[in-house]
Amino acid sequence: MSTPYVVACDLDRTLIYSKNSLWLSGADKDAPAMVVMEVYEGAPLSFMTRAAEALLVSVKAAATFVPATTRTQAQYERVQLPGPVPDYAITSNGGVLLHHGVPDAAWNAQLTAYMAADCAPLEVIEAHLSKPEFAPWILRLRRAEDLFAYAIIDRDAMPEAFLAELVELCATAGWSVSVQGRKLYCVPNPINKAAALAEVARRTGTEHVIAAGDSLLDQGMLDFAHLAYRPIHGELHDAGHLAPHLRLTSVRGVLAGEEILREILAEVAPA
Repeated sequence: MSTPYVVACDLDRTLIYSKNSLWLSGADKDAPAMVVMEVYEGAPLSFMTRAAEALLVSVKAAATFVPATTRTQAQYERVQLPGPVPDYAITSNGGVLLHHGVPDAAWNAQLTAYMAADCAPLEVIEAHLSKPEFAPWILRLRRAEDLFAYAIIDRDAMPEAFLAELVELCATAGWSVSVQGRKLYCVPNPINKAAALAEVARRTGTEHVIAAGDSLLDQGMLDFAHLAYRPIHGELHDAGHLAPHLRLTSVRGVLAGEEILREILAEVAPA
C-alpha cells in the first residue's frame, strides 16, 4: 500500500531523553509536564514531554512512522511509545528491520551476505577492543545481535590517539566508529539506518521521506531523507553538520524532541 509520508526518527536524545539529557532551564515550576517512555530495572529511564506524546500520536495517524534506533531489539522493546506498534521499526542501527514487531528474515539474509563479502569478522574488532592496555577506558564490551560491538567507556580517560587509530583500523576492515555519550560503537558499513530506511520507503511506495536524528550514525538517514531535522545537541551538532534540506531546532534537550514532532506534523498534516 502506498503511503504519502514515511517519518523515521531516532529515539535517544532525539525523541526520548534520560534525566541527564533533558537540558531544562529556568524554574522547576515552569518545567514541561513529562511522561515516562521507558522503565529499566524497575525505575523510569527515558522521558518525553506530554505535548510531544500527543504530537507523536498525530504524526503516526498521518504517516508511516518508523522508529530508527541503534538499540538492539530487546532494548527498543523497553520503549513504550504511544499508539499501535509501528508497521516497521529499524533497530540495531539498521541491522534488524522489524515488520509488525517481527525481524524480517529477507533483510537479515541480505545484510549477512554483504558483511561476509565486504567486512572483517566481528571477532576481529572485539579482539582489538579487548586489549588489556585499553582497559582503563573500555569499561565494558558488548555484542549487539551478533552484528556489531559497543563499549561503555570512560571518555575522560580515552586518548584521542586511540580513537583515531580505531577509526583507521575499522575503515580498513569495512567498519565505522561512533561515540555517543558513554558508548563507543563499531559497526559494519552495510549496517546503517539509511539502507534500512530506503528498504521501508521501497516497500511502502512512498515518495516523501522525513527523518530526524542527532548522532553521526543518523547522518546517512538524514541525508537520504527529502526533509530532515536535528536538534542543536549531539554529535551532528558538535560536527556542525548542515545540509540544504536539514532543519535545526531552536532549543536542545527534551523540548527539541517536542519541536521536531511539531514541525513534522505541520508537514504531514498541514492545517
